Amino acid sequence: MENANLRRELGSARERQTATAEILKVIASSPADVQPVFEAIASSVKTLLGAFSTTVLRFIGDELHLAAYTPTDPEADEALQSSFPRALAEFPTFALVRNGETIQFPDIEADDVPPANKELGRLRGFRSVLFAPLMNQGTPVGIISVTRAEPGAFAPHHVQLLQTFADQAVIAIENTRLFHETKEALERQTATADILKVIASSPSDVQPVFDAIAGSAKRLIGGFSAAVFRYIEGKIHLAAFTPTDAAGDAVLQASFPAPLDEFPPYHLTREGTPADLPDTDLEPAARDIARARGYRSMLFAPLMNDGTAIGIITVTRVAPGSFGEQHTRLLQMFADQAVIAIKNVGLFNEVRRRTDDLSEALQQQTATAEVLKVIASSPTEVGPALQAIVESACKFCDAYDANVLLKIGNELHFSAHHGPIPTGQRSRPVNRDWVTGRSVVDRVPVQVADFQPPEAAEFPEGQRQSREQGHRCTLSVPLLREGEAIGAIVLRRLEPVAFSDKQISLLQTFADQAVIAIGNVRLFEEVQARTRDLSEALTYQTGSANILKVIASSPTDLDPVLQSIVESACELCAASDAVVLLREGDDLRFRAHYGPIEINVEKWPIGRDWAAGRAFMDQTTVHVTDVFSEHATDFASSRELSRYTGGEGIRTVLSVPLLREGESLGVLTLRRQEINPFSDKQIALLQTFADQAVIAIGNVRLFEQVQQRTRELSQSLDDLRMAQNRLVQTEKLASLGQLTAGIAHEIKNPLNFVNNFAALSAELTEELNEVLKPTAFAGKVRAEVDELTGLLRDNLEKVVQHGKRADSIVKNMLLHSREGGGEHRLSDINALVDESLNLAYHGARAEKPGFNVTLERDFDPAAGQIDLFPQEITRVFLNLVSNGFYAVTKRRNESGEPGFEPTLQASTKDLGDAVEIRIRDNGTGIPPEAKEKMFSPFFTTKPAGEGTGLGLSMSHDIIVKQHGGTIDVDTQLGLFTEFRIVLPRTSSFADKSRGSP
Repeated sequence: MENANLRRELGSARERQTATAEILKVIASSPADVQPVFEAIASSVKTLLGAFSTTVLRFIGDELHLAAYTPTDPEADEALQSSFPRALAEFPTFALVRNGETIQFPDIEADDVPPANKELGRLRGFRSVLFAPLMNQGTPVGIISVTRAEPGAFAPHHVQLLQTFADQAVIAIENTRLFHETKEALERQTATADILKVIASSPSDVQPVFDAIAGSAKRLIGGFSAAVFRYIEGKIHLAAFTPTDAAGDAVLQASFPAPLDEFPPYHLTREGTPADLPDTDLEPAARDIARARGYRSMLFAPLMNDGTAIGIITVTRVAPGSFGEQHTRLLQMFADQAVIAIKNVGLFNEVRRRTDDLSEALQQQTATAEVLKVIASSPTEVGPALQAIVESACKFCDAYDANVLLKIGNELHFSAHHGPIPTGQRSRPVNRDWVTGRSVVDRVPVQVADFQPPEAAEFPEGQRQSREQGHRCTLSVPLLREGEAIGAIVLRRLEPVAFSDKQISLLQTFADQAVIAIGNVRLFEEVQARTRDLSEALTYQTGSANILKVIASSPTDLDPVLQSIVESACELCAASDAVVLLREGDDLRFRAHYGPIEINVEKWPIGRDWAAGRAFMDQTTVHVTDVFSEHATDFASSRELSRYTGGEGIRTVLSVPLLREGESLGVLTLRRQEINPFSDKQIALLQTFADQAVIAIGNVRLFEQVQQRTRELSQSLDDLRMAQNRLVQTEKLASLGQLTAGIAHEIKNPLNFVNNFAALSAELTEELNEVLKPTAFAGKVRAEVDELTGLLRDNLEKVVQHGKRADSIVKNMLLHSREGGGEHRLSDINALVDESLNLAYHGARAEKPGFNVTLERDFDPAAGQIDLFPQEITRVFLNLVSNGFYAVTKRRNESGEPGFEPTLQASTKDLGDAVEIRIRDNGTGIPPEAKEKMFSPFFTTKPAGEGTGLGLSMSHDIIVKQHGGTIDVDTQLGLFTEFRIVLPRTSSFADKSRGSP
């Protein structure tokens, strides 16, 4: 049982596949026609579903059309065919399947079945029906139905099968549509290509294009006839049409041209939108011609150019009715192609006209260029340029001959000629009796087209020339330069044919070129002359510049400048040699020389018997053309000097004096071994070189004076600075002296009081002991009294001792505050140093009996005497030596080094303009922080009461500011300190009586 079912299902599947394959085969074999596919589908559905009948319907617009059916009986089939086409609104099944779903009526006699379906079922003889929509992208495009004679529902697989056939029907419809669209597109492209080919093959004539457009439009749109019209100056013209019959064609041709206002399609399409007339019988203006031609409907497409209608293309049909949208687009495409063709022809004709103009202009420019080339190649000669001009003028102006005549005085001379007509005489007077003469006089072009008519009698000389030489027509254009006629260019013809305006204009161009050529030659000659002058001037300026450069680079040395001058003068003035002689007493000494001529003397007496001497004495240029001529007998020394040179001697001499403020400094001389006078330019150039030599001499003198004055001013400035420093120091030390003196005086009185009463009190303690001796004291009282009086005496002695020390400090402050330092004088520096060493040493030993320092002296005998203030310098030496004693004593007491020997060295050394003094000790040295401030006032490293801090500050001011010397210190902590003083041998002191400290 199961196997039997499987066999049935397999059999049914094979039948379905076979039917599907047959339908696909039909689709493939009929791409352009869907009808065979619909018929095959109807037949296969009926067979596979065991149906009574099958129908295929299509939705076109708002109507339902019968596409295919399987017959039942003739009467029923006829009734089916007569029911279509019908409105979709009258077919209720459309509303049921429009959403894409199948629907069936198992029994058409049922109450819910629409009456139309019942009527159709009774008519065709079926009781049940199944509908499947044909859906294309969600839109119903048709419906397929299958019926059975008996009532009953269709099985689901039958429903699916019917839907499959519906999908195949849709595929067939879409394939056919695509096929036709592709075919139409191909036909349009082919037609477009054909029209473009016609446009390309007929660039200058639009008629073949219009004919092709009319034929293609008729064929592709399926029209009865086609025509192309153009709008020209308010009228419509027939441009092309497809024939129908002789009578109809004659009526069409006779109807045009016609006013645009009487042509209805113009008003319909003038804004650029296509239009149609579905029925020409309804349009009176189109009815007659439509009937004569045999059509009932028309489609129009305007020819639009930049928004303006310039024509129209029409297609007609025999039957009335509207044209489809695709036909409208196609006709508009043909209209656009017609516009392109019109534009192309217009552009082509414009380009051709422009090309003709350019060709003519190019020929003229070529001729002009050839003339300019000749002008450029012959800048020094006008003949070749004028000859090229007459040849080109004759050729391009279609003349028989051409002439150029140039004005010389009151005549015109023939300067260039081309052509067979003879020129006759070589010159003619300038007057108005002949054409060329009049054009020069009036300075305008003059033409006579024919000399034979009576009106040419105003040119009697021209008529005579015409009779003699055979020409009939003459054209003359003047050569104008800055408004003046300098000649004329003339064309002639043997026939009485006037020259055109273009030819006259071209001849004026040739006339301008002739003027340019003439002017170029004149300018070239002027430029050449000017160039020679400028080149010569540049050479002279270069020589002068080189000399000035040497002057600038050698402000202190005259020789390089004079050498440069003679070299430049010799070369630029083309001399055999050049010499600079400068005055030396009563002679002129040869100071600089350049050239091959030997000079065997160093100087020569100043006199008027030789060129240089006379130029020096007379203070004017002397030029001797030949020193051996009979006219130069008063230049005996020149001839004698010539013999000193050896060789060929000297023949021509030029001497220019070197003058400064009316005084002769020397002479600049040029010489030549041949008789060859110097030119005026060379003489002027030599005078320039002479001026430069004077400048160089003056520069050196001024430089030396400036240098000397600078040295003097520098020395004065140094002296003023030193005096200023001394003055400032004087004021500063004076203030400091007043301060210290005031302090010292204020302290001295109470200090004296303390010292005196301390000494007196010490004596009173002695007297007290004497008074108390007789008094008896019990027990230890005597011993205590003696101890107290002794202690009191010792304390008073210490007060006296320290009071004396304070007194010594006050005396020292008073000494430093003293304003009187003595007068400056020459003093032996070695003696001052040695004296200071002795004073300091003995003073230290007197103050401290156990004091001992080794003194080492190394005095340079050449140190000699120095101009200084001896008292002030001694104070410096004493201060430095005392500080050295203090340092070595401190090192010995603090370090306790075994074998340490305190030593102080003093030395002098001659430095030429100055003397060096060194004072060195092997004491404790100076710390770096103290070294920086050691010359500052009131700075000291000694304990309180042992130093005022004024010694080194005052020493620095005495050495540096009072004497203009230097003081430096070199030290190493714990090892040594060395002061180095340098004093100038002579000084400039601000105050000769005292000097500042």
